[in-house]
Amino acid sequence: MVRSAGAGGRRLPLVEGETARTACARALLRGGVDEKTGEVLSPAALAERVGWCAELVSGMVSALTAEHWNAVDVDRLASGEDAGGRKLPSNAWMALRRLGWTTTAPEGVKVNDRIVRMAQEQAGRSLRSAKWRADVTAGVLAVWPADPAKRTPAEWDQVREAVPGGRFLPSSVIKSRTRQAVAFARRHGRLPADVFEMEPAPRVARMLLLSACDGQQATVERTDEPGRALLRLQLPTRPDPRTYADWTWVACPISLPPTIPTGAVLHLPTLRVSGGRVRADLAYTHAVPKTARTGHTIALGVDWGLNTLLSAGAARLHDDGRITALGHGAQFRASGVLAKQHRLRRLSERLHAKADHYQRLIDGHAPDPALADKHAVLVEEIRRVSARRSNLNDALAWAAARWAVDQAIAAGASVIYLEDLRSMEAKGMGRTHNTRMSQTVRGQIADRMRHLAAETGIAVVTVPAHNTSKHCPQCLTPLRHRKAPNRPTVAGWKWAICPDRYGCGWQGDRDHGAWRRIAARGLTHQTKTVTDRATGAMVIRSVVEKLEARAVIRPAPKTSRDRSKTGPTRRHTARPAPRRRRAPSPAGPSGPAGKRPEGHAPTDRTRLPRAAHRHQSMTTISTPSPRLRPGGPPSGRHRPRGTALGAGFHLHAHTTPPRWAEPAPDTTSDTGSLS
Repeated sequence: MVRSAGAGGRRLPLVEGETARTACARALLRGGVDEKTGEVLSPAALAERVGWCAELVSGMVSALTAEHWNAVDVDRLASGEDAGGRKLPSNAWMALRRLGWTTTAPEGVKVNDRIVRMAQEQAGRSLRSAKWRADVTAGVLAVWPADPAKRTPAEWDQVREAVPGGRFLPSSVIKSRTRQAVAFARRHGRLPADVFEMEPAPRVARMLLLSACDGQQATVERTDEPGRALLRLQLPTRPDPRTYADWTWVACPISLPPTIPTGAVLHLPTLRVSGGRVRADLAYTHAVPKTARTGHTIALGVDWGLNTLLSAGAARLHDDGRITALGHGAQFRASGVLAKQHRLRRLSERLHAKADHYQRLIDGHAPDPALADKHAVLVEEIRRVSARRSNLNDALAWAAARWAVDQAIAAGASVIYLEDLRSMEAKGMGRTHNTRMSQTVRGQIADRMRHLAAETGIAVVTVPAHNTSKHCPQCLTPLRHRKAPNRPTVAGWKWAICPDRYGCGWQGDRDHGAWRRIAARGLTHQTKTVTDRATGAMVIRSVVEKLEARAVIRPAPKTSRDRSKTGPTRRHTARPAPRRRRAPSPAGPSGPAGKRPEGHAPTDRTRLPRAAHRHQSMTTISTPSPRLRPGGPPSGRHRPRGTALGAGFHLHAHTTPPRWAEPAPDTTSDTGSLS
């Protein structure tokens, strides 16, 4: 059976068991051609013209967002209905036009309607995203606690009831909104009315959302050459176009990244100017296998860590309900990258402190050009360090996600159960440890993992993290955590030991026990998997005690080879080979190395040990020892260091001089020419 999915006016053929998936890839525009004049645009010239257009759009977006940055307009847009009760379109620019929210270009500047569309689309997306923050802030302010620094259990229940979806909302989100309101009250002496009083209108990014346009503004098509596409769009020829003649068509070839499949349908990209180059976020739709919420028999459990960033292993659910582990698991260690992150964070903190100090000096004194130049240098260095930290985090997230998905593919798993640590707060473990925990990129890794797993039809489901490291994976008994396996009486956190020594007796790395618990919990609770409507992610919200009782890893049955006798016993020699060799040494390789002495000297060395070369040669009968005191006579005590290291097998027995030490006489020097 073949069906199709719509994608920007084009149809993507799908077969049974497939679904359409839209993803995004980054590309770089390396130049273009002005179709009106035939001028070849360099990357810098293209970036300049795209920047002019983005500047016009961002100005209109700022004006439109500031005009409607209030609770009434945001609620009206988020309600999904216009004044007449009709349903608003899903496209933001169409919804804003239905509501009558429009914007215009600056006076004297001529733009077409598609440029206004891009501004309305960007402003509408920004206003729609503010609805969630407004609801959370309103719920926090409605049930303000007596002590904002520490809510009581009853006050936590109240705020979760007041916030939409607060039952499953991480506590860190509520705490951050509370701290934001406390800071506002400290400055103004009162609580804010809503989030729109507490936060200014968001800043506008300089970009072009070409997805809001049609063929009259931009088109993208594949070319005959594989891996290439052509983007055509209208760009201004001056910063303030006065007429439509100041807009011309520009053709920009694009080299498609290898991650875009050959049969994928391309969509109009989003253009951004960064570092003097035009970068495109190219969306595409392609067919992928469907992911299932239930029916899984092999799952990969993934546990978070600090130095050991990820610990993962596979588990199998048998027909009789037993769950067994497939192997001992693996770990993704990123201590080197995390250490570099820590160094960059410390550097960034020092740079920010110096920049703030310079800013205070500039504000409190007369203008000083030298001081201003120093401050500008620090600001630029802060930007560079921030970019390095961002790139490092991005690379780490992709590497960790790729590793986890590869583990699932190798194990034949159809689902990855990931520990949900959104509500974890780094506190009580020291300043350095708390900072490192808060700087980890767990959210990015989870997003990349979902992206890569969807390519192969593997589902990624988050499970509650409650007691995954506390209870034994084989009997659910609370574990005793020790410092190391060889120090069972020293309290620690790395090594876990089950106190039931005779009934269970499991012990192992804390993280290895955690991934077993996560995989078992996911397999037993897979019928409780739901899809979050806001994010589309699969999640298991809570733990059911009846199902949790079955979430144990059964030890695999021990299988030993059959040792039954099937023939006569092999005859063994009565005189086994002695430990000390009694036969002569074999002939060594030809060359100046000579023959190695017999005895316990290693057979893999091509030359004598360093000590033998330093103090003992082939003719030495005793090893000189150092002087007992400076300037004194040498000690008469014999210290055969070279012999002890294998130069000979007796104190005063050494190798015989090699034959090349005494050259043979030349018998042909007096012989004349044969002719």
